[in-house]
Amino acid sequence: MSENEAVVTAPRVSVVVPTYNEAANLPHVFALLPEDLHEVIVVDGRSTDGTIETAKALRPDVKIVLQNRRGKGNAMACGFAAVTGDVIVMLDADGSAHPGEIERYVAALTAGAHFAKGSRFIAGGGSTDITRLRKVGNWGLNLVANVLFGTRYTDLCYGYNAFWTQCLQVLELDPSGESRDEKRWGDGFEIETLINTRIAKSKLTITEVPSFEHPRIHGESNLNTFRDGFRVLTALVVERLRKPVRVPVRIPVQAVHATRHGVVPVVAPVVDIAAVEQTLRNAPAPVPAADVLTPAEQVPVVIDLTDARRHASTR
Repeated sequence: MSENEAVVTAPRVSVVVPTYNEAANLPHVFALLPEDLHEVIVVDGRSTDGTIETAKALRPDVKIVLQNRRGKGNAMACGFAAVTGDVIVMLDADGSAHPGEIERYVAALTAGAHFAKGSRFIAGGGSTDITRLRKVGNWGLNLVANVLFGTRYTDLCYGYNAFWTQCLQVLELDPSGESRDEKRWGDGFEIETLINTRIAKSKLTITEVPSFEHPRIHGESNLNTFRDGFRVLTALVVERLRKPVRVPVRIPVQAVHATRHGVVPVVAPVVDIAAVEQTLRNAPAPVPAADVLTPAEQVPVVIDLTDARRHASTR
């Protein structure tokens, strides 16, 4: 076997999907997922509309994690801790982010980036959902971030991002603790800001990827323009004062060679949504709640960064 044949291996892609009452949206989102994903992790915030049962009916291999606090940030932290793949993709469940774009993000990472940052405001991107007020607010917060952190971000507050799993070492997100109805710092919509700034402070390589944002298909967003905008601004100040984590983050060599040799994820073809929904209606009875893994069962209580750094150095 030649050297090139030995290293041609596509990265294992893990998609983390935070949900809260998204049962009506999941058939549309899951139907468009790439075919060869390593795993799909749904992190649920105790939905009451059958979101978990819908996810299992649509995709029997889905991994379910129950978040232990409230907020999107806590959901992402719990989901990240359950990842077993090489690449993590952050994907909203409301249909606003098209799963067919995952290939772009993976291509950016295998081309040498540590972090692939989605942007609606570069060539090839766009939005039919963002309001003028949110656009102005995002522009202002983006400007502040670039001044404070020396970055060149064009879309600070967009949540469609991807990164190598080893980057979790520098993110230092905390999924530990017993299940409680509370929200701690970092548990809200400021999660994207924490990730963006901590990646930048750790001097990792960032590539922006064009992305198009669609309107939410069903339901209403939990985003509050002023409340969450203030949390983002606060996060920028807090992170500017916070000491960065500097550890070696190694990109798997075999994944980089895979792209150079033409091995890329296969995007799923267009799927008949009506057929998917009919399959859901004919699906077997929901899985008992006992089969759903809680953070205490699946998420490590303590993230030992010493062990993580030792593991990274051996990759």
